[in-house]
Amino acid sequence: MKKNTGEMTEETPILSLAGPMFLEMFLGILLQNVDTLMLSHYAENAVGAVGNANQIMSLLVMMFGIICTATSVVVAQYLGAKKYDRMNQIYTLVVVVNLVFGLFLSVLLVAVKQPCMRLVGVPADMMADTLRYIDLVGGFLFLQACYDVVIQILWCNGHVKIGMVVSLIMNLTNIGGNYLVLYGPLKGLELGVTGVAISTVVSRVFALCIVVAAFYRFRIGRLSLQLLKPFPIKMLRKMIRIGLPSAGESMSYNFYQVILLSFVNRLGNDAVNARVYCNSLIAFAYIFSAAVATSTQIVTGHLVGAGNEDGAYRRVWASLKLSMPVAVGLAVVNWQLSPYTLRFFTENENIIRIAYWVMLVDVAIEVGRCLNITFVYSLKASGDYLFPLFVGFGTMWGIGITVGYAAGIALGLGVAGVFMGTAADECIRGFIVMGRWKSGKWRGKSVVEKG
Repeated sequence: MKKNTGEMTEETPILSLAGPMFLEMFLGILLQNVDTLMLSHYAENAVGAVGNANQIMSLLVMMFGIICTATSVVVAQYLGAKKYDRMNQIYTLVVVVNLVFGLFLSVLLVAVKQPCMRLVGVPADMMADTLRYIDLVGGFLFLQACYDVVIQILWCNGHVKIGMVVSLIMNLTNIGGNYLVLYGPLKGLELGVTGVAISTVVSRVFALCIVVAAFYRFRIGRLSLQLLKPFPIKMLRKMIRIGLPSAGESMSYNFYQVILLSFVNRLGNDAVNARVYCNSLIAFAYIFSAAVATSTQIVTGHLVGAGNEDGAYRRVWASLKLSMPVAVGLAVVNWQLSPYTLRFFTENENIIRIAYWVMLVDVAIEVGRCLNITFVYSLKASGDYLFPLFVGFGTMWGIGITVGYAAGIALGLGVAGVFMGTAADECIRGFIVMGRWKSGKWRGKSVVEKG
């Protein structure tokens, strides 16, 4: 059986990877928006309850990134270096480690969910729904841990279209399940948020089954516990050294967002719901630059692994020229259309007014975010994974929190003021990491052994 080598070069068109990824992310965001839309017509406070739960769960998903980020770097560089003899062992290692880690974190989250929700100040009338949602979706979070690492393997081998299929099936499963429990034949059971959580879990089961089947269908390799005898402790240590700083940066960002969420929770239910609706719309402005940055990360890893650092340098700048105009343009359109698109979610004029100003601030956020993800992803792919961590800590906690509190709470600008903190953080951090890439200090940091 001939194995897929997944080789990529400087000539690999970024849009051939980014296009399917964009559609996959678009469908994923659509799934989230359908959840929000259906819940908003069921009970508006349920929107805030699920939004608070998802914010906390996103912290744990970031912890899965310890292995997921390392997977994207190591697999891409080893494929670029043509070290195919190590790949099956690497594939098995990352899947097993993330499965065990995911099971541990799922149990931990369910055990400590109530104090966590109290810590971020979840309003009392949202608490019960939030806890119910975490019991189910959080209890099965290990499914996401396994899915994330397998999809990284598929992407690094050039199979990005499978994500579109998965997202479509997840959407259909989720929409169908939500309809059944909120408006359809099972409405009488009054499952509400619990029913929505069940739909989410079922859709993730299907997603995991599909990507594992695709791994074998595309002949990427094989998974076997026998490949871990003797256990490849050196490889695991290498992956932890790569993934821990990257996951640390992501976790820092999500903790930082939790603090900002606690500021918003002080402003009342309308503010909480406005934030959830805005995040649903903002995602549409973000996903194109995210798709381009992720594709660039994969190609950069292949080029660095193959020793073509000059090609990697050129590839990243070309990607930025592609993604920045689109990201900013989408953010401006999003802001201008928000008074109309928000009405799909709510008729509450106060929420719409709050959200309009948030969407304006997001135009500045997207400028910084596009710079950030383009250069940070590429720095990680090259093996320069410590610098983004240190810069992120400094700007998030030194600038984002300070500006967010000062503008949103102290000066009374509300949710838009809190988002100004994110804008300041993203823009300043974006220019710093751009300077790092231009300086070339990332060169010579490949993780592949020589020889």
